[in-house]
Amino acid sequence: MAKTLIERSAKKGLRMTGQRVVIAEILEEAKDHPDVEELHARATARDASISIATVYRTVKLFEEAGLLERLEFGDGRARYEDAERDHHDHLIDLQTGEIIEFVDPEIEALQERIAQRLGYRLKGHRLELYAIKLSS
Repeated sequence: MAKTLIERSAKKGLRMTGQRVVIAEILEEAKDHPDVEELHARATARDASISIATVYRTVKLFEEAGLLERLEFGDGRARYEDAERDHHDHLIDLQTGEIIEFVDPEIEALQERIAQRLGYRLKGHRLELYAIKLSS
């Protein structure tokens, strides 16, 4: 099974230009949830010829191919992460904009029980918590 974004792109039949490879590598290395402008800044640090239009087209191509997941956290910026990352939920700090990934077995079990109680089998979900830090 293809593991990297580059390998999965090729497997889907996408033509991987040098600029697309750079963008894919940056997405693979990202520990955060970059938007297009941040991806562009990181990409031009490696290849100054990459335009913002190329980044927009590439993330759209990857998203349409099911390789990237588009996330919107209410700040007007679409952010991206690998669609094949392990499942996790997000807590968004409304004061700093920090996005914290977490997995909580109790929440996962509760969601399954709710779906079952309503007569459904849960096939997936997305949970985003918006919060402000408590004063210490």
